[in-house]
Amino acid sequence: MLDLFTGRTSDCSGVSRRTFLRVGGLSVFGLGLPEYLRLRAAAPQTPARAKRCILLWMQGGPSHIDTFDPKPDAPVEIRGEFGTVPTTLPGVRYAEPLPMLAQRAHKLVTIRGHDPQNGSHGVADHLMMTGHKFNPSLPFPCYGSVVAKERGYVNGMLPFVQIGRYIDRRFNGGIGGFLGDQYNPFEVPDDPNSPAFRVRDLSLSSEAERQRLDRRYSMLADLENYQRRVERNEAVLARDEFYAKAHGIITSPLAKRAFDLTQEPAKVRDRYGRNYLGQACLLARRLIEAGVQFVTVTDGGWDTHTNNFRSLRERLLPRVDQGMSALLDDLEARGLLDETLIVWFGDFGRTPKVNPSAGRDHWSTAGVALFAGGGLRVGQVVGATNALAEYVIDNPVTPQDLAATIYTVLGINLHTWYRTPDGRPIELCPEGKPIRQIL
Repeated sequence: MLDLFTGRTSDCSGVSRRTFLRVGGLSVFGLGLPEYLRLRAAAPQTPARAKRCILLWMQGGPSHIDTFDPKPDAPVEIRGEFGTVPTTLPGVRYAEPLPMLAQRAHKLVTIRGHDPQNGSHGVADHLMMTGHKFNPSLPFPCYGSVVAKERGYVNGMLPFVQIGRYIDRRFNGGIGGFLGDQYNPFEVPDDPNSPAFRVRDLSLSSEAERQRLDRRYSMLADLENYQRRVERNEAVLARDEFYAKAHGIITSPLAKRAFDLTQEPAKVRDRYGRNYLGQACLLARRLIEAGVQFVTVTDGGWDTHTNNFRSLRERLLPRVDQGMSALLDDLEARGLLDETLIVWFGDFGRTPKVNPSAGRDHWSTAGVALFAGGGLRVGQVVGATNALAEYVIDNPVTPQDLAATIYTVLGINLHTWYRTPDGRPIELCPEGKPIRQIL
């Protein structure tokens, strides 16, 4: 492939001059952009290590020091109130409220070298879920949306589901972006731990509701057909196809069963934890078994400016410890762990020094992330922060690198090119590098 190196200056689209000339310069040799994109599409794909992915998103920014990168030898105003527990990896310790995950550290990749490169809510949701910096003129698609476009529908199931609404959408986090609304997630906003849990549009309790749904769909189809005849554009065609598939899924017994947690034995539900996050993890497992390609489980409350330790000890960490450890064990027992990538992270890290309100504030130069499953070389710690957890001193991993790793494990070529609605070519992941030691 031709590269015309001219430096790394980017324009307002976020596309570097180097990337632009890699494409534009081809026309000098008679290869135009359409032909180039067709060749790209026909190129051999990256072999997939995993068939599906579960992303556990902790909105607000989990403290790296109080979770998977504790500093027991630091001054008390840094190390905080928690002690540490040994893991199954020699010399590696986690914070004491995480005993179950500590006993499963050999099943995890603990990324202590994570450099979030941002400390602001909203833009963090966009950056961490796309591997691209926020650009007000160009919303990038999140991982689940890219997977939905590349993989499509399997077993007639939704390709991308989001559990909970703990994503900041002010800066286009967690959506289909320029790929279009048809690649947005199907959202499950209600608490799966609630006895009244009901998935919108899937829980048709009577024949009358079913008939009303069919009438609404028929009216919508008539409107879409008219608009398609008048406009004849790709967006209308895509939206029409999306509605047709969505109607089929809504009326599918398979989808209804997949979302029905009452099908699970009580002891399984207890193992995951009778709380929102635990039951959301169990629901995610049921969905990927049914054919969903990408599930984002969102959890809120991690913006711990005040009462950091009480919030972590009493609510946040026990739920993660129980729910994620149960998910690992359950997938492994079912023979699904090697083909399911599990990722855990949030907005950014939190300040090493505890503030006067017993909290920790936003921190942009150090954080933590976890990987599991997906055929990865687990049982590793990647990178390190300095003695006070202020910044990365070994093997830094950026959000772009996390994106490159996720796509590589899922078999999606990092150099896939898409067209925006106005015709601009955009490369999927031009900046990130996969974490090679775990692949």
